[in-house]
Amino acid sequence: MPAIELIHISKKFAAFTALSDLSLDVAQGEFLTLLGPSGCGKTTLLRLISGFLEPTDGQIRINGADVTNVPPEHRDTALCFQSYALFPHLTVRENLEFGLRQKRVPTAERNERVASVAEKLELGPQMDKLPNQLSGGQQQRVSLGRALVMRPSVILFDEPLSNLDAKLRDQVRVEIRRIQREYGLTAIYVTHDQAEALAMSDRIVVLNAGRVEQVDSPETLYASPRTRFVADFIGNANVFSGELGGETSAGVRRLKTPIGTFGISGVGDRAPGPVNLCWRPESARIAESGIEAQVVNRAFQGHFTELIVETNGVPYRIHTEAKSAREGDRIHISLAPDQLILLEGTP
Repeated sequence: MPAIELIHISKKFAAFTALSDLSLDVAQGEFLTLLGPSGCGKTTLLRLISGFLEPTDGQIRINGADVTNVPPEHRDTALCFQSYALFPHLTVRENLEFGLRQKRVPTAERNERVASVAEKLELGPQMDKLPNQLSGGQQQRVSLGRALVMRPSVILFDEPLSNLDAKLRDQVRVEIRRIQREYGLTAIYVTHDQAEALAMSDRIVVLNAGRVEQVDSPETLYASPRTRFVADFIGNANVFSGELGGETSAGVRRLKTPIGTFGISGVGDRAPGPVNLCWRPESARIAESGIEAQVVNRAFQGHFTELIVETNGVPYRIHTEAKSAREGDRIHISLAPDQLILLEGTP
């Protein structure tokens, strides 16, 4: 049985459609990320699952039970907010046990749960402090702990790391994933940060204008985006329109693009004609021969160098370990046939 079932969910606010006919299953213990630009519907979907909003159409099931019209406090979920939402006048201990007191959990059990979570999140020295005496990372751990003490089967994260600096984001990200696995929680995580999504998720749901563009593992999304939107949104990609031709040899087809003609494999019996295509910057190789390009910008990125190059006046990116290419240089680019990806739809 899936932990969460979303069945033909739609949500409208007056004339605006935030979500349209969305169906999705989330497995028990899965870490699922909702990823997309601002306004795509990801936070709306999270609030529908948590019960803070009701769908216009469709059904929500949690652990097999229909909770479509069940209020938040009666759902087996907990929500971690972007703003932490801690009570400023309560200590860390009092914040952690607040929900347990509301549910009238016996004192002995309440103390045991709070102590266990505080130990796992390394909050022991902070238990008698107020939120304004904590760092941003400590406040985020308290917010996470307050959710965990409720022992929900589903935990929901609404961009919980957006208020932290880059180094602290990495630390808390690892901590969230560790705790989620240790407790065996089903987690739904909202973010617009693609690197965060790729690093944390079992699967990613890419949303665009209230609809699902693609649901896949991070590896599949990166290597095999289905649409132009996903290719553009997940990682760096060079996206072009082109013309697919017939077979040349050994299953390789001719692919004409604005920067030149390549061979492409793995496209099966797709009909010749106009196509959308992409390739990742790290797929290109600087070679002795191939597509000629001029380097117009060079940016050292540590383990690789990013080059912006132009061919026929068309700019695109390549990532290389070569350190010799400089702005103004003319180089040649080669791409293996299996590194080009055809996208759904036509130009």
